[in-house]
Amino acid sequence: MSPRKAAASPAPLPRHQLIADTALSLLAERGMRGLTHRAVDEAAGLPQGSTSNLARTRAALLEAAVRRLAEREAAVLTPQEVAEARPPASADSAVAGGSAALADALALALHRYLSHHRELLIARYELALEATRRPELREVYDRAGRAFREPVATLLAAAGSTAPERHVLSLVAWCDGVLFSCVAGQFHADVPTRDALGASCAELLEGMLGG
Repeated sequence: MSPRKAAASPAPLPRHQLIADTALSLLAERGMRGLTHRAVDEAAGLPQGSTSNLARTRAALLEAAVRRLAEREAAVLTPQEVAEARPPASADSAVAGGSAALADALALALHRYLSHHRELLIARYELALEATRRPELREVYDRAGRAFREPVATLLAAAGSTAPERHVLSLVAWCDGVLFSCVAGQFHADVPTRDALGASCAELLEGMLGG
């Protein structure tokens, strides 16, 4: 019998990703005051000065964290899963089917966030507050947010929305409210089931789309 092959170790992250990931972890663990170049070096196990070589200023470090946050949040729901939220070709069922599919996709994303990515959410809240004080960070943060908001507006229009730009505000605000309430608000100890999230999202979409 041939010897069993050892499982391959995961490839180490590129240094810029390691530094950005460590910055996000520190934001979640210690807050904005706990994020320093030295703290990132120590937490990442890197030689002192490594983070400064990549991001020389605090603003550059925060911008790197925002960009990495956007990358990791985009991976919570894969493009294939998002594509499956598109309504069916049949005109008769396009609105109802598109609404149900979109509700299911959003419920899946919300449930994954709350079950497996709470640290990312806390880091996001820290960065969102800091962006209100730093115009240069605001620009980076808003650009990352559009990568989520614009596809949702497209899906809403395909599902029958007559005012997708207005409806996307309501839908994104609802999603953000659920996430905040269940991570840092009054419902922090409760993770709604995917079915419960889907039912609530479907009710919201029904009111928007007149289903």
